[in-house]
Amino acid sequence: MWQGVRDELHQLGFEIVSVAMDTNGIAAAGPHIEAANPSYPVLLDPSHSLGASLGIINVPMGVWIDEDGVLVRPAELCSAPTPRAEKLGQLLPAAEGRMREMILEAMKMELDTETYAAALRDWVHNGKRSRYALTPEQVALRSAPRPPEVSLAAASFELGQHLHRTGREAEARQFFREAHRLQPENWTYKRQAWSMVDPSQGPTEHYDGDWLTDIRKVGASNYYPKLQM
Repeated sequence: MWQGVRDELHQLGFEIVSVAMDTNGIAAAGPHIEAANPSYPVLLDPSHSLGASLGIINVPMGVWIDEDGVLVRPAELCSAPTPRAEKLGQLLPAAEGRMREMILEAMKMELDTETYAAALRDWVHNGKRSRYALTPEQVALRSAPRPPEVSLAAASFELGQHLHRTGREAEARQFFREAHRLQPENWTYKRQAWSMVDPSQGPTEHYDGDWLTDIRKVGASNYYPKLQM
């Protein structure tokens, strides 16, 4: 969905780098990448190391890096400038049962799809003079904190992935559950573990939560961190 913005700004030196955080790597992300057919680079991060390093707890989230390799905005929601509710609504007529409920819940999410793209354009055109380009001190203040629980969650999730990749799925689940317990706001950890058991991330005997139940518990408006431009 960001292809149009990339094409508009690329001549000014702007580039998008998309990162797919799927534990099953190209097998999971490949069909979606091929369907999108982007002209910008797409990387794979099956270990979720980028998420742990930058504080990415949901998708889509983005960071801004300037021409000197300096981080000028930390991880934050980066909704694409598209009529999201309208697109979801187009899926409703063919959706049934649980999938229909998931779409209806997703339509409740209050996303500003224009502000982020407008700020991005301002930064590309004005560089360091842009009011949206933060100083290193501001980036540090805005970056997600990393208390011991968050570090332990990352370690637990990494162990779970290792066990999953080596065919020990049952052993992996206890570490995925521990990651969920330690950092419950990290939806990338939750969705990844849920989808390994059920592609629709529904209820299973292996986990206490599932996508629809957990969304309803926290409220759709709290699914994404609030954007603070």
